[in-house]
Amino acid sequence: MGKSPFLEAIRRDLRLRGYSMRTERTYLHWIKRYIFYHQRRHPAEMGGAEVRGFLTSLANDNGVSVNTQKTALNALAFLYHKILGVELGPLDFKHARQHRRLPTVLTRAEVAAILAQLSGRNWLIFSLLYGSGLRIAECLRLRVKDMDLEGGTLTVVSGKGGKDRKTLLSASLKPALIQQVEACLNSAGGSRSGRSAPG
Repeated sequence: MGKSPFLEAIRRDLRLRGYSMRTERTYLHWIKRYIFYHQRRHPAEMGGAEVRGFLTSLANDNGVSVNTQKTALNALAFLYHKILGVELGPLDFKHARQHRRLPTVLTRAEVAAILAQLSGRNWLIFSLLYGSGLRIAECLRLRVKDMDLEGGTLTVVSGKGGKDRKTLLSASLKPALIQQVEACLNSAGGSRSGRSAPG
């Protein structure tokens, strides 16, 4: 049903409301799964009982995490409240179990070992990810004008949730950043303030 008029209308509505591309893909994924779960019935023909059954199925049959179930709920709430104008009311579905997991975090020694295997632009990208807490997409979108080398900060434009934020820039990375910026400018044949830096 990938290109159904109904799903395309939802896609357009999400974009008009300013949702991120990631949220758009996620919401459409869960709406399609919901429709297929109920043998391709149109959501307008269904309601709270069907939503409750789907969300309970995710917990019982699929063993999804709490966050995954919440994401599915958010997608279906958007579908019914914003698109169809239907209030679902109390759903009383079975909630997914909270799994206790230890976070996987690299030690300083492990980070140092990885960095030792890298060089040039790849070393700089990984160093920014680790030292400034950037996501991969945020790092690759960095521009020269987003860097304050004197102040030691980076501006992340349109990060998670479409918001801008500032983060720290390690002083030890300044020489490598300056070298990378100069290389970008030389390859472009001139100065461009909007030129991406690490990527």
